[in-house]
Amino acid sequence: MAELAGVTVRTLHHYDEIGLVQPSARTAAGYRAYAAGDVERLREVLTYRRLGFGLREIGDLVDDPATDAVAHLRRLRGLLMEQRDRTAAMVTAIDKELEARAMGIRTTPEEQLKVFGAQLYDVIGSAYPATRRTEPRIAARVWDALGDAQTVLNVGAGTGSYEPPDRDVTAVEPSAVMRAQRPEGAAPCVAAAAENLPFEDQSFDAAMAFSTVHHWQDPIAGLREMRRVARRVVVFTYDASGTGWRQRFWLPRDYLPEFTDLLVDWPSLADLTRAIGGRAEPVLIPWDCADGFFEAYWRRPEAYLDEPVRRAVSVWTRVGPEAEKRAVNSLRDDLSSGRWAERNRDLVALDAAELGLRLLVA
Repeated sequence: MAELAGVTVRTLHHYDEIGLVQPSARTAAGYRAYAAGDVERLREVLTYRRLGFGLREIGDLVDDPATDAVAHLRRLRGLLMEQRDRTAAMVTAIDKELEARAMGIRTTPEEQLKVFGAQLYDVIGSAYPATRRTEPRIAARVWDALGDAQTVLNVGAGTGSYEPPDRDVTAVEPSAVMRAQRPEGAAPCVAAAAENLPFEDQSFDAAMAFSTVHHWQDPIAGLREMRRVARRVVVFTYDASGTGWRQRFWLPRDYLPEFTDLLVDWPSLADLTRAIGGRAEPVLIPWDCADGFFEAYWRRPEAYLDEPVRRAVSVWTRVGPEAEKRAVNSLRDDLSSGRWAERNRDLVALDAAELGLRLLVA
């Protein structure tokens, strides 16, 4: 067991002695014998440990009677995704530091600490509420679709954008980083995953989800859960169905083909709407969209050169720093040379664009 888990026998003995992971049986010779359930618990303990939790905190987490094995896995996955994003952010910062040094630029001690210290993720994360604001024209569509609902569940709520101010809202958000950024006075927020909502059937008049389904481990399961807990469902998401979706938006088409790879296993629009038993409506994106999601700057390409804008969009982290750097440099060159303007001259006359965003309503 120690060899498989990559820990010492002494560590397993210690976990046994403090009641953290106690084997189900002992052999006649006195050796500890671990059953399947013990292995599952050990895996949870070791993952929490490597995420930096203390043993006392871990004991409280794994002994939580309201959390089953699947819920633990989802929680661990969320924590590991946050750690991955934090690591990616640090790699990006280190790359910038290396570039600066290669050009003979010496950063200040304060900048060095910000780059390498614990403040880094907080600094980058602060770009999210700064650039991801509620777009009132899209919000009006979402709130109108909620109909007469008075109690609303916001799934994958993030910092609270698009939560209707005149309804009784309950938020669900698995990310501790995002929950910490919710403003004072925001709706109460529950730490849970969309695929396993901790509410009784038909607990809410409506359930909404805005630009979050692509983060879920199982989108179809999450949508079905929303349908289970509410009589009405409203979801803002992306349609990657059909043959022409790759050509809709110039950024992935001309500069970031890796975006396509992120949607390889993405359910079809028909599957998404079928999961809630509803319909899909196109949502045009205004040229001056206030919410800085991936497609928002379709007529303001210079915005994609700004790192705070990119850091508030998960696509850039998911494609990796090399793809991001190549795309940004290529876009910068095309903006300087006029190639982008020539290639996309038809966009200038548009006040809103159809870029594949959809509102699912049931």
